[in-house]
Amino acid sequence: MSLKNEINKRRTFAVISHPDAGKTTLTEKLLLYGGAIQVAGAVKNNKIRKTATSDFMEIERQRGISVATSVMGFEYRDKQINILDTPGHQDFSEDTYRTLTAVDSAIVVIDVAKGVESQTEKLVKVCRMRDTPVIVFVNKLDRLGKDAFELLDEIEEKLGLKVRPLSWPINMGDKFKGVYNLYERNLQLFTPSKQTVTESITFDNIDDPQLDEYIGEEDAQTLRDELELINEVYPPFDSEKYLEAQITPVFFGSALHNFGVRELLDCFLDISPAPLVRAAEERDVHPEEKPFTGFVFKIHANMDPNHRDRIAFVRVTSGVFKRNTFYHHVRLQKKLKFSSPTSFMASKQSIVEEAYPGDIVGIHDTGNFKIGDTITEGEDLNFKGMPSFSPEMFKYIVNSDPMKYKQLDKGIDQLMDEGVAQLFKGRKTGRKIIGTVGQLQFEVIQYRLLHEYGASARYEPITLYKTCWFTSKNKEQLEDFKTRKSNQLAKDKWGRDVFLAESAFALQMAQEKYPDINFHFTSEFEEE
Repeated sequence: MSLKNEINKRRTFAVISHPDAGKTTLTEKLLLYGGAIQVAGAVKNNKIRKTATSDFMEIERQRGISVATSVMGFEYRDKQINILDTPGHQDFSEDTYRTLTAVDSAIVVIDVAKGVESQTEKLVKVCRMRDTPVIVFVNKLDRLGKDAFELLDEIEEKLGLKVRPLSWPINMGDKFKGVYNLYERNLQLFTPSKQTVTESITFDNIDDPQLDEYIGEEDAQTLRDELELINEVYPPFDSEKYLEAQITPVFFGSALHNFGVRELLDCFLDISPAPLVRAAEERDVHPEEKPFTGFVFKIHANMDPNHRDRIAFVRVTSGVFKRNTFYHHVRLQKKLKFSSPTSFMASKQSIVEEAYPGDIVGIHDTGNFKIGDTITEGEDLNFKGMPSFSPEMFKYIVNSDPMKYKQLDKGIDQLMDEGVAQLFKGRKTGRKIIGTVGQLQFEVIQYRLLHEYGASARYEPITLYKTCWFTSKNKEQLEDFKTRKSNQLAKDKWGRDVFLAESAFALQMAQEKYPDINFHFTSEFEEE
C-alpha cells in the first residue's frame, strides 16, 4: 500500500477531560468496538478487581485514576486508530499538554451533571492554541444532569468553542430513552448494558408517526420541537470548518452503558483529520515526505517492572519508520538503530516492523532520549511545542535507606526523564529538590521509587516560591548575580543554572537589580 494510503488510514487522537468525567471508560468502549478487548472492566469495580485496560500502573489501579498517558492502537472500518488516553488529574496536566502535541484531533468528555470543569477549560485552551479539531462527548446521560441547551451554552461560553449538536438526548436519568442521531438520521433506544452494542432505528423523516410508538407521543413531540430549534440556533455542520477548529460537533451518551459511543466513533472516522503537517523550528514537515521524521513526546520507565525497561514514545511525523535501520538523533548528533520497536495496546506491546505518520512507536531507551528529541534520516530538525513548565511545589527528597542510595539515584534519574516532575540540585548544599505542579506527583514518585526501584525515600519541607532558568549576554551581571545568590542557585537535570526564588518579592528584586538577565519560566529558551 502506498505511503499516501497508509497516511489516510490513520487517525491519532487524545481523549481529554476533568477527572471522573468518564474518559477512561469511554476509551475502553472505543476499544471494545475495535475488537481490541473482548470484555470491558468497570474502572472502579474493585470487587471483581477488573480495572480499565488503559490504567496499567499499580498506583492507577489503587486510586482509580489515570496518572500516565496510555497509547492504544486498533483497526476499525479499515482505519488504524491510535488513541492516547491522558491523565485527567490536574497534577499530571503537563503530561497531557505534551501528549496534545502528538495528536491530530481530540475528544473532550464532559459529565452531564457537572458540566464544564476547570481542568477541561485548561486542556481545551491548549487545543485552541494549536487549532486542534475537537469533538465533545457529553457523558452519563443515564444520570440526572444539566439541561442539554444550557450545557451547550456553557461549552460555548467557558471553552470558547462554536458547537453543533450531532446527536440529541431524549430525557435523562431514570427517564432517559435514548438519543436521536442528527448525523445519521436515526434513533437509538437506550438499553442499559456495559457489554453489548445496541441497534439503531433509521428515520428519514422525523415526523414519521412510528417515532411516537417508540418513545411516546409527548417525548416524540418534544424531540421534534427541540430538533427544529437546533437547526434554527446552531450553524449547519461543515466538516471543513471542523477541520479548521471553527466548529465543534457534540454527541450525547453514556460510556459506562456503551450508549452513543458507536455514533461518536463512526462520525469521528468520517470527519476527523488524517495525520497533519507538523511545525519544526527549521520548516514545516509534511507527512507525505519520504524521509522518516519523528519526535519523542513521552518517556515512561518500568512499563514492565520485572524488566526495568524504559520506553520513549515517538510520534511518526513523515515517511516510514523501519525496524533495524540507523536513524539520526538530532540533539546527540549520532546514529542509533532500534531492534525491537513496539506498538501498544495499553501495557501490552508487540514488535513492529514499520510505522507510518500518525503512528506511535515505543523505543526501548537506555538513556539516550529526553522529551522533545527528534529522530530523522539525517536532517537536523527540532519540532516545536514541548515545554517543561516551572514547578509550583517543592520538597527536598532524602534517602531513608543508606544501603539503597544507588537505587534511589537511578530511580530519581529515570522518573525525572518522564517529565512528571523536575529535579534541581543545590549548588552549595548538593541537596536534591523535587519540583512538581501538584501534590499527588510527590506521592506517585515516592510510591514508584519504592515499588519499582526498591528505594525508600522521604520528603523534607523547603520554602520556595518559584524556580526559573536564567541566561544573559552581560557576563559581568551574570557573575555578580551568581556570586551574590550562590545560596539560591541550583542545577537542573541537564546541568543548566536555576534560580531558587524564595518569594515573589525576591524574584521581583532580582529582575529589577539585574535587568540584563533573562529569567525563563519554561524550559524552552535560547541559550545565550
